Amino acid sequence: MPLSPLLLTLGDPSGIGPEITIKAWQALKGHSDYSFAIVAPPEVIRQAGGKVHVIKDLSEVTGVFGNAIPILPLEGAAAKAGHPSSEHANTVTQSIEIAVSKALSGEAAAIITNPIAKDVLYEAGFKFPGHTEYLGELTAHSDAPYTRGPVMMLSGGGLRVGLATVHLPLKDAAAQLSSEAILTNARVMHGALRCDFGVPSPRLSLAGLNPHAGEGGALGREEIDIINPAAKILRSEGIEITNAQSADTLFHAEAREGYDAVLAMYHDQGLIPVKTLDFHGGVNITLGLPIVRTSPDHGTAFNIAGQNKARPDSLIAAIKLARDIANNRSNFLEGNPCP
Repeated sequence: MPLSPLLLTLGDPSGIGPEITIKAWQALKGHSDYSFAIVAPPEVIRQAGGKVHVIKDLSEVTGVFGNAIPILPLEGAAAKAGHPSSEHANTVTQSIEIAVSKALSGEAAAIITNPIAKDVLYEAGFKFPGHTEYLGELTAHSDAPYTRGPVMMLSGGGLRVGLATVHLPLKDAAAQLSSEAILTNARVMHGALRCDFGVPSPRLSLAGLNPHAGEGGALGREEIDIINPAAKILRSEGIEITNAQSADTLFHAEAREGYDAVLAMYHDQGLIPVKTLDFHGGVNITLGLPIVRTSPDHGTAFNIAGQNKARPDSLIAAIKLARDIANNRSNFLEGNPCP
C-alpha cells in the first residue's frame, strides 16, 4: 500500500521557512519515501526561488514531488523576507489548521510545522503559548493512541528530552511544577517511546529541579515533595523511571547509555543539552496527539531570511523523523494497540 505523503505548514512567510522548505525538497526530491506537500500561497514559495506545482489533492503528491514542490494553495498577501507582519497571521494559522485536518483524516501521514513567530501572531489575537498548545486544541476531540498530551519532546545528538514545564519564566516554572504534570508527561513519553520510537521497554530518567537534585533537601524540597513521589507512583504502574537525578551529570555520554529519554523540569534544562549535541539537526516532536507532528528546532531567523544563508538540516531531520514515527506508529497499531 502506498505511503501517505507528509505535509508541511507555511510557518511565518517572512522567515526562513520558505527557503529551508526549498532546500529540503532539493535534498529529498529523489527519495519518494519523504515526499511532501506544503500548505501555502504558491507565490510565497516562488518568491523564495522554489519550483512549485499546485495540487488539488494529496493523492497527487507522489507523481509531482520529483519535479516540483507540491502545494496545497492558500490565499495570502505577499511577504517580505525579514519583515514580519501580523497581516500574515491568518494565513499562518490557516496553514496549520488545514494540515491538522488532513492528518486527522489520514490523507497526510504526518505534519511538519515550519517556524512561527508567536509575538507576530499575538498581535493578531492568537491566544496560545505556542504551536504545541495550539495543536493540542485543534485535535482536542480526537483520541490519541496512548496517554493524551500534548507533550513537547526534543530529539538530537542521540538524546531525547521531554519537558515538565515549557514556555514559562524560570521562577514560574519552579512554582508551577507538580507531581500531576510529571505523572502525565512521563506516561505520554513512555507510550510514545514504545509506539512512535519502537522502544519495547522504555527507560526514563527524571532530572532534578535544584542543584544536586536538592541534596537531601538542603538545596530545595521539590525533589522530596514533588518529583520522587511521582516517580514512585509511575514505578508502581510498571514504568521504569529513576528518582530525580542531578542535572549537571545527567547528559554526558556515559550517563546517556542508561536511559532512553529524560524528563527535564524546565525549558532550558532540556534544550541546552540537545542543542549542544546537535545544534543544526535537532527536532521538536509533539507527543500524545492523534497525529504525528515534528518541527525544526529553531525559530524564524528573520535576521537572515531571504539571504540564502539558512541551513535546512533541522527541517530535513524533522521530515525524516516524521516518516519514521508514522511508520512505527502504523506498524505498532497493526499488531498491538499502543499503551
